[in-house]
Amino acid sequence: MKRLHMHVSVPDLAQSIQFYESLFGASPSVVKDDYAKWMLDDPRVNFAISVQNRVAGLDHLGIQVDSQAELGELAGRLKAAGAQTFDQKGATCCYAKSDKSWVSDPAGVRWETFHTFGEATTYGEDPAQIALEASQAQLAVAPASACC
Repeated sequence: MKRLHMHVSVPDLAQSIQFYESLFGASPSVVKDDYAKWMLDDPRVNFAISVQNRVAGLDHLGIQVDSQAELGELAGRLKAAGAQTFDQKGATCCYAKSDKSWVSDPAGVRWETFHTFGEATTYGEDPAQIALEASQAQLAVAPASACC
């Protein structure tokens, strides 16, 4: 079974935890000094927030899977479509150990597909995510146009 994943960078963790507890009607399942996560069943989502050194707002989206086979299937679909992916085995990120495949959609939104198989004691550093961000920075961004 798959679960949608959303990760938002926030400027104030405590204030954001309070907001999302109200929104979801639930406390986070994981709280660290720089990170919080909700594993919700309605809607079925892995929602995380963190105060890492990033611009506040949507950090990335993803699809969490229950098995290596599902991860291989999703990563295979992206590769078959010609997308450039960054694959990782045993990544430590967000206080978890996971195998991942990262990609950017045509609009530049970062997506990860991942299978988590353990916990970690540190937030971790994600070399594939850093590489993906670097490749996005090289892309020219068209100026915004007026709407409506």
